[in-house]
Amino acid sequence: MAVLGRDGIIYYLNGGNDDELYSTADNLRQSSFGQEVYLRAIVEFSNVCNKKCNYCGLRAPNSKVSRYRMGIDEIIESACMAAEAGARTIVLQSGDDFSYSPAQIADIISRIKESHDVAVTLSLGDRSAAEYKQWFNCGADRCLLKLETTDADIYEKIRCGENFHERMELLRSLQEIGYEVGSGIIVGLPDYTVEQLADDLLFLSNLELDMIAAGPFIPHPDTPYSPAVTGDIDISFRFTALARLLNPFSNIPATSALDSFDSEGRKKGLQRGCNVIMPSVTPVGQRKDYNIYPGKNSVSVDVVDTISRAEELVRALDFIPSASKGSSRRMNNVQ
Repeated sequence: MAVLGRDGIIYYLNGGNDDELYSTADNLRQSSFGQEVYLRAIVEFSNVCNKKCNYCGLRAPNSKVSRYRMGIDEIIESACMAAEAGARTIVLQSGDDFSYSPAQIADIISRIKESHDVAVTLSLGDRSAAEYKQWFNCGADRCLLKLETTDADIYEKIRCGENFHERMELLRSLQEIGYEVGSGIIVGLPDYTVEQLADDLLFLSNLELDMIAAGPFIPHPDTPYSPAVTGDIDISFRFTALARLLNPFSNIPATSALDSFDSEGRKKGLQRGCNVIMPSVTPVGQRKDYNIYPGKNSVSVDVVDTISRAEELVRALDFIPSASKGSSRRMNNVQ
């Protein structure tokens, strides 16, 4: 396959040659990561959010969602249970919920790291760079800060007036602090074109990200985008496969949104260039209420079963659930 430019990306996004694209992406994943697949266990500790994003079921104006906040000890217990079940990375995720003080987040990180030899990833939204630096100094290893689109005007529209450039400034600050940084977009936002997706892919690839995430758009019934057309799962598969071609050593997850379209969506993602899965280990009582999109967290099993199911999915494809923390190959200059 020739070096990809914008025209080539558009060709493949339009389905020009799926067999070639997926085969090349799978071979490149194999050469970069072998048969290992990294498991990232997500503790979604609060679904309270002060944002009004038009696409998200957790948006502040949504009065239909049942809100929850987990206590500090409950968060730590969930993380430790996941670690004891075999997870080597714990993702602490929430809506933009500022009720947790910087000191409380620091305490959660420190206690998890003291209890288990795991990596800690933060997905906490628009907290300040100073707070993120404090948490890095407490042992946090990685940050996930999604963009959802790299078009500044569309970003402002879907996030109700927020500023894309401020988000980018925070992302660059996270890289300067020393985090392994992940970002990504939603594939198939309303009225979005394949050409815009190609621009997204090139933009993300120029950021030197340690993780790139992209999942298909699923309209939530309790948002302004409820009448919108659902994203195309095939274009989502093509996007992540192309992301693998342009970013050989970045971690790329097969997102849970894929399974909302296809019961074997994540399996197909792993066969098409992805090397990460991210099962939710949020307690069963709260898990269903972290409802960003329909179908999210629809399976309610305990933490041990969640990790076991994820490992079974990986083994069924003749892959190996990795026993490592899955640190960035890109950051560590593995060539």
